[in-house]
Amino acid sequence: MTLAARSRHFDLIVFDWDGTLFDSTALIARSIQAACGDVGTAVPSDRDASFVIGMGLKEALRHAAPEFPEARYSELADRYRHHYFAKQHEILMFDGALELLAALKERQHRLAVATGKSRRGLDEALQSKQLMGVFDATRTADETASKPDPQMLRELMAELGAAPERTLMIGDTTHDLQLAANAGAASVGVSYGAHDPVEFERCAPRHVAHSIADLHTWLNQHG
Repeated sequence: MTLAARSRHFDLIVFDWDGTLFDSTALIARSIQAACGDVGTAVPSDRDASFVIGMGLKEALRHAAPEFPEARYSELADRYRHHYFAKQHEILMFDGALELLAALKERQHRLAVATGKSRRGLDEALQSKQLMGVFDATRTADETASKPDPQMLRELMAELGAAPERTLMIGDTTHDLQLAANAGAASVGVSYGAHDPVEFERCAPRHVAHSIADLHTWLNQHG
């Protein structure tokens, strides 16, 4: 075992995507609201539209548009994708996120993604040259159970050979933090994404980071 491996608290660090690494929460919320307007159902508030970020699309639509008939979810989902993909190219990673990932790779952590995005959406984002080869494994909501069901995280741990007590989940929503708790893993919340960090307390995260720099500092000391 290398010195870097011996000094690690966590072998596997799993990141949520939207609102954690990428500054995409506003676009997702606006796209949900626009889609609801397109199909003539009640437009959710900013808070309600942001709350569903991190869920699988079907679960998100059920919460954001509770009065809309489930038989027409495909129509609503199509309108959401129309609005989201039209602006997806404008989304950027949070400042310092790439440097953080590089530092974790240097320390020989295994890195993974557990996201409410679709496989298509995540793969398009991962096509960036800067992100190729960064993550050892990824899971999306359309290929396994949606957060906070622990299946997504359990699959990643099994694939990468990490024990729950050596796994850390980092995310910006209670869905992410509850996912970690349900899988027996530790978590860190970030306050700059979709959910009010006051809501994180019930999930008992190890830390709440208020910026990428804050997250980087905490991981240097405790990761």
